[in-house]
Amino acid sequence: MNYNKVIEELGREKLITMYRQMVTIRQLEESIKYLFLEGKMPGTIHQYTGMEACAVGVCAALFKEDIIASTHRPNGHAIAKGLSLKSILAELYGKKTGCSKGKGGAMHIGNIDKGMINGNAVVGANIPITVGIALAFKLKKEKRVAVSFFGDGATNEGAFHEGLNMAAVNNVPVIFVCENNQYGASTSIKKVIKIENIVERSKAYGMRGDTGDGMDVLDVYCKTKEAVELARSGQGPTLLELKTFRYCGHSRKDPNNYMSNEEKEYWKKKDSIIFFEKILKKKKVLNKEKINQIEKMVEEEIAEAIKYGQEAPEPKPEETYEDVYINMEVPK
Repeated sequence: MNYNKVIEELGREKLITMYRQMVTIRQLEESIKYLFLEGKMPGTIHQYTGMEACAVGVCAALFKEDIIASTHRPNGHAIAKGLSLKSILAELYGKKTGCSKGKGGAMHIGNIDKGMINGNAVVGANIPITVGIALAFKLKKEKRVAVSFFGDGATNEGAFHEGLNMAAVNNVPVIFVCENNQYGASTSIKKVIKIENIVERSKAYGMRGDTGDGMDVLDVYCKTKEAVELARSGQGPTLLELKTFRYCGHSRKDPNNYMSNEEKEYWKKKDSIIFFEKILKKKKVLNKEKINQIEKMVEEEIAEAIKYGQEAPEPKPEETYEDVYINMEVPK
């Protein structure tokens, strides 16, 4: 990949924004981890630590009006699509001012006004939903794209195969982003599929496939941009496999003993934030002073958002019955 070309294309301001988003995701996940360990936050968590380049690289290639669908690990996608930290933290605390009004919690983050439907905790379940959204874009002749995020474990679910087949047959503007972090919960991907790369499955549906380095945000951006441009111009869907790694267990109760120390060290040497940082420093986009400034600002923003989430008002019991149905007129 020509880093000079993509860096020039993105420009200094957007590059710094992408870096800041990655730092924000990492720091937020670390802060949340300790809040749960200390018993200060309800529910459970599924962290995105180590996978930051995937969400940021993909969303950097999208327009504001494009839609993404997330998983039970949604914080990274939410930040990359522009949801505020305060709305995310309030939701994690189950508060009224949360992005889902306190009704979704950690696995159901989203805000349709920002282009993100609420996260779906069922493995692979957002895939056919995203296909439906993309089909609506096509029928309404809107130049919009839908993106489905899911993990490697979802590629053995029926929804994955049904969704990809329907998308290909109807030639809809959708990007299937498989964040292959090497494990479906605690099971290695090598134990559940016989092929080397998940992207090979695109061939079965006559669909374009591509692979990106999920630890390199610029590579993710370039691969996504190409897929998005093809989808937006009516040339159909793409299955994009991003090779990445999560540094933590599947959820907060997972001790992560099934990953070897050698495997962990291998991936940490490819850390996406450190890698991006080196590129930006080499290209004179960032220096040590600017990096420290960004880290401090992000730390302060997260602390403020946590305080906001803790102090935000609780939803009232009667509000349980709101947002259950939507009134809509069906065209005749």
